[in-house]
Amino acid sequence: MKWLGVSLFLGLIPLVSLDFPLLALGAPERPWSLETSSTVAGSAPSTQYLPLDEITIDDLITYFANGILTSVDLVRAYIERIFEVNHVLHAVGEINPDALSIARILDAERVQGRLRGPLHGVPILLKDNIATMDKMNNTAGSYALVGATVTREATVVAKLRSAGAIILGKATMGEWAQCRSRKASSSHGWSAYGGQVYGAYYPQQDPSGSSSGSAVAVSVGLAIASIGTETSGSIVNPSEKGNGVGIKPTLGLTSRSMVIPISLRQDTVGPMARTVKDAAYVLSAISGQDKFDNWTSAQPFRHRSTPDYVKACDFFGLKGVRIGIPRNGIEYFLDERTKPIMDDFEKAVQVMSNAGAAIVDKANFPAFDFPAFSRNASIVLDTDFVTGLAEYFLHLDHNPLGIHSLKDLASFTKGDPREEYPDRDTYVWDRELSRNISSGSSESFRAYEANLKMGLEEGVVGALDRYGCDVLVLPTFASFHLPAIAGLPIVTVPLGYYPADTPVVMNLKGTTVSVAPNIPFGISFVGRAWSEEKLISVAYAFEQRTMVRQRVKPLISPKFELQNVVHVQGIRLDSTLNNATSQRGSQKTILHRARSQMMGRIWSLQGWTLSQPETIDMVSRSSL
Repeated sequence: MKWLGVSLFLGLIPLVSLDFPLLALGAPERPWSLETSSTVAGSAPSTQYLPLDEITIDDLITYFANGILTSVDLVRAYIERIFEVNHVLHAVGEINPDALSIARILDAERVQGRLRGPLHGVPILLKDNIATMDKMNNTAGSYALVGATVTREATVVAKLRSAGAIILGKATMGEWAQCRSRKASSSHGWSAYGGQVYGAYYPQQDPSGSSSGSAVAVSVGLAIASIGTETSGSIVNPSEKGNGVGIKPTLGLTSRSMVIPISLRQDTVGPMARTVKDAAYVLSAISGQDKFDNWTSAQPFRHRSTPDYVKACDFFGLKGVRIGIPRNGIEYFLDERTKPIMDDFEKAVQVMSNAGAAIVDKANFPAFDFPAFSRNASIVLDTDFVTGLAEYFLHLDHNPLGIHSLKDLASFTKGDPREEYPDRDTYVWDRELSRNISSGSSESFRAYEANLKMGLEEGVVGALDRYGCDVLVLPTFASFHLPAIAGLPIVTVPLGYYPADTPVVMNLKGTTVSVAPNIPFGISFVGRAWSEEKLISVAYAFEQRTMVRQRVKPLISPKFELQNVVHVQGIRLDSTLNNATSQRGSQKTILHRARSQMMGRIWSLQGWTLSQPETIDMVSRSSL
């Protein structure tokens, strides 16, 4: 048996011997080589750094400029924090083995006065359906794509690299973006490859999905920001459950090239962060036209680049804005569980009014037929997924399992026990394969056209026009349906959290907690296409007046902070990931589930009690 010391609350944990190293270990008691820390010359031991779950991009820019922090140290701190809590939260699936090398290069550029932008040297996580041409996998949570390589990486990744961001790793997600199983057969944030993601605000918290790991990682400071994708709610819903900010952009503002698709007609890629301003920084970096995604050619920014969305962050952004409340789009979803949300929603409306906004109550959608647009969306998404998935497979440079279609994928999934079929069924795929129509069929196009009408003139745009509003506001749980089918933008920010007397409600499968005390919820601002500047302005003004995020804290969060890596001797990670070894394309899982039989020992981690032998999902799926 080998010993792998990980900075968990529990200290050293015995792990079973592995076929190949989880990491190239520099010493038996830690997954880091032990040397003097890389404190920047001139930094004083008295420097007090903000906690990493509160720090902002502006703070990092200041630290970098003042010479009291390097990107190498920042990457080290995030990696340490990931190892500290990931065995419970399962938020991060892979750490980029090149992250430290990239950080060193960017540090050198900074010393030479070469700054690529505000994200220079800032680590960011990617959802595990966004392709990179490096040593990481792009799996959508499935073993079907482990070891596959791509012919080019996602355009949003190339833009992040150009802006100086460090791709820290891959965040775990709901398998195939929650488009495999019926709700009662699976759970938000579960994937065969990544395990079950949990939110940090209640034991076994449902993180929502499918950008589950992206939201959870940001919520507890495992990265400053992350990139998620949304087809219908998959950015804004996990963001609200992680007490964070999510921006679902207008369809076409960000490229989807080399992002594993669900629907070409609904998919978007957007930022997830803890503050509106941080999300705006990331959105500015990833937006813009792309020759590989024709939908981006619709951008109206003909004679200038896309806006600097950070400039839209205005404390007085609510003043004079007409904000409509489409009650008929909210009331449809109300039940006993939404009462605390609506109580805080009404208080939020008063905050906006006090800040100078003109509130237009009952600025209702001209029509709101949820069953009708749900049926149409099912046709659009089913047909788009079959076509789009086959197109993605064509862009694989190496396809180790020879999967080329949804039919192939379904066959693999049903035959590989790691995919947990039939306990987690393939209901969605079976329905898609039974339709026998394509995304270019007249039936699919009619469904898409009908939904555009319901989302635009009978929906969001109709309400904005009829009542002369600039923005609509809804609780996040009711905000995403019409923008999904109409390709419209949403910004969600924290609104509140469930009170202490809230009854606990499990998900349909009985594996995660959907409603419970301390679980956060959000409020969303919705607008016309390309109205991100207005939405960000309003969301920022609301956020700054309420600062809800500071009122609710996660039950589990890492203890490791910047001062530990910058000033404490004995932490140096230079060789940790660069020397990590594994075999790309191996049938072996790169995320090792090293089992520690604790013989009934109870682990208490800040309110979390794990009373059974635990599977420790160690985070390094380094794929060399």
